[in-house]
Amino acid sequence: MKQIPISLLLLAICSLSVNAAVMEGGVSKTGMGNSSIIVDNATNMPVSGAKVSIPKNNYTTYSDEQGAFNLNADIKNPTIMSVEKDGYRPFSLTIDQKIAAKPIIVGIEKSNVQDVIISSEMFHLGDDNFSAASANSNEFKAKSIGPFYSKSFKIAANALSKKNYLVIGSIIGIDTLMARSMKQNSIVNSFASPPEVYFNGSKIAEIQLNGDGQRIRIPNNLLRPGQMNEITIRTGRNLKQTAYIDYDDIEFMNLSIQSE
Repeated sequence: MKQIPISLLLLAICSLSVNAAVMEGGVSKTGMGNSSIIVDNATNMPVSGAKVSIPKNNYTTYSDEQGAFNLNADIKNPTIMSVEKDGYRPFSLTIDQKIAAKPIIVGIEKSNVQDVIISSEMFHLGDDNFSAASANSNEFKAKSIGPFYSKSFKIAANALSKKNYLVIGSIIGIDTLMARSMKQNSIVNSFASPPEVYFNGSKIAEIQLNGDGQRIRIPNNLLRPGQMNEITIRTGRNLKQTAYIDYDDIEFMNLSIQSE
């Protein structure tokens, strides 16, 4: 997958419900340094004991007392790296061989009491029917669980006093027309509708591009403070396919609700 500089990201215009928004790939808070290290985003102090994993490679390591870690995994194509640490928000970054070969600095943010970690697992949506030209097709980790993912969770009683965001740590495999135009895949003759995100049954976003740190604002009128709420992510469909429904195969991980 080709990473897209934020200066090149274009706002997609499409017809949505009143509460809907168009989401694009985010830019992660990382930088280059003298050694690979996990730091606190606010203080720049090293974070020890952070779990660094690459699900595709079944690879896991931990940062040491100086926050340092090494990626001793065989990385050839773009893949997801995840960072987890108690008391911090989950973090994901799509890396490739070039990034993995150099030292990186990863800044992670402390969580607050309103934050909800929905899942830190990786999920594959679609029908397991995809071509080699599809975005990230050679990096898919798991079998499909179907065309959609749903999860219920409880939100804090004072949620209405905050700005609440659904955050998708990383998402790959999207084959929309915009993703194709950004050269995130090499499909020539077809493209898919964008994955859709629903909150308590109402669509709040469409995701046009692969990327990290996708933040989707949750409208306050959809929140059920102190009660169970539901998030649903539906993958897109091949818009050039007429004989049968061909679902776009995508993978994502690190879902959370973050309050500010």
